[in-house]
Amino acid sequence: MTTETPHPPEPLREGDREAVAAQIGRNPRGLRAVAHRCPCGLPSTVQTAPRLEDGTPFPTLYYATCPRLTSRIGTLEADGLMREQTDRLATDPEFAARYAEAHRAYLAERDAIDPLGTDVSAGGMPDRVKCLHVHVAHTLAHGPGINPVGDEALAQLPEWWHAGPCVTP
Repeated sequence: MTTETPHPPEPLREGDREAVAAQIGRNPRGLRAVAHRCPCGLPSTVQTAPRLEDGTPFPTLYYATCPRLTSRIGTLEADGLMREQTDRLATDPEFAARYAEAHRAYLAERDAIDPLGTDVSAGGMPDRVKCLHVHVAHTLAHGPGINPVGDEALAQLPEWWHAGPCVTP
């Protein structure tokens, strides 16, 4: 597996919270930072706090927020990519090992922010593929080579940003 130095999340800029709210249709919970921006400059992936403001555990560290991106990821899910990748976990030891390593890296990163005392990470890791949105967000946050599920899904996505900004906050 190729490893890259993690891309540090970017502090929120003026207008980011409003842009994310417009993208997801509600006020974001636990918003910590922008993990990836579309070429138009809007957030496409955010990093959330491991605990919400009220202390509720929130184990998913990265969320895809751009509605064009999430729509295209949903199409991959509907086309059966999650099922295919879950099946590969049982038949492809290298793929399974890389996925298990992505799970460990995810936990380590989240626990460095706020340990939740659980080995539950996100998206079904490490035993199944449950949510491609989480995996693509993980790949966008860190670049390729960290999460094989996210890498493969992202490689199948068209340039969702091509039409310009997805929202006007």
